Amino acid sequence: MKTYTILCPTDFSECSLNAIEYAAKLGEKLQAKLILFHVPDREDYENLFPGNILDESLHTAKKKLQSLKATVEEESLAKGLSSCEGVIQEGKTVATILEFSESEGADLVIMGTEGINEFKENYIGTKSSQVVLKAACDVFIIPRKVFFKVPRKLVYATNYLEEDKLAIQRVVEIARMYDAELDVVHVSTKIRSIDKALHISMVEELQPFIHYEKVNFVLKSYRDEPGLGLENYLITAKGNILFTLSKKKTWFEQLFTSNLSKKMSYFINKPLFVIKNL
Repeated sequence: MKTYTILCPTDFSECSLNAIEYAAKLGEKLQAKLILFHVPDREDYENLFPGNILDESLHTAKKKLQSLKATVEEESLAKGLSSCEGVIQEGKTVATILEFSESEGADLVIMGTEGINEFKENYIGTKSSQVVLKAACDVFIIPRKVFFKVPRKLVYATNYLEEDKLAIQRVVEIARMYDAELDVVHVSTKIRSIDKALHISMVEELQPFIHYEKVNFVLKSYRDEPGLGLENYLITAKGNILFTLSKKKTWFEQLFTSNLSKKMSYFINKPLFVIKNL
């Protein structure tokens, strides 16, 4: 049986270190192989290590990566993580992450929403946005200043598609790991309205596919865009992680294909797990 593989790109920023903690903790539960992956990019290096020549910067990066690997092994191998590797591969950041994840058969990419460049116009992490959109595997993005804590409530955003039945089962597996509640939420707006009777009938279709006691079905009305409604729900319901299915005809496209940066800023305070494979 193939070992579940988590790829965690890191640029050694605080944000990416938080992502490593999430990757290690989830890796413990999944008995996964964790790959810490650093992509040296000349332009990024000039920001990360100002004044250093490239060879010196690479040497520093290798030492940092080995230190992170050793820390993860010390903390997580005894708790269920299968293995941890540190890999450096030069190239353009996004393209290299995507190519490496495919070549390694990664099941999940976990990364922070901020890259090396911390200029204000890039504060929500354009590189992680591109990985979310283009990766072949699932992607879990960890926002700035979000530190790991055991999740007590997971939120799955549904548009009541046939594929939701399989996706929700995936989320239930993670909920079971942490004995967490799962809220399956549909956000109804002026543009995409849904009445209670239809909501009830769709819930009745979904329930036979879910074998978990701690699942709640929620119909949430919000006057504006579904992204804002979900953000509002996450805050009021104290959700720890938002899950969504990245398939055609879902609200995911509304969030990420138009005005990408603005849309992603909705979730700057909550981790977002994007399911891409069922």
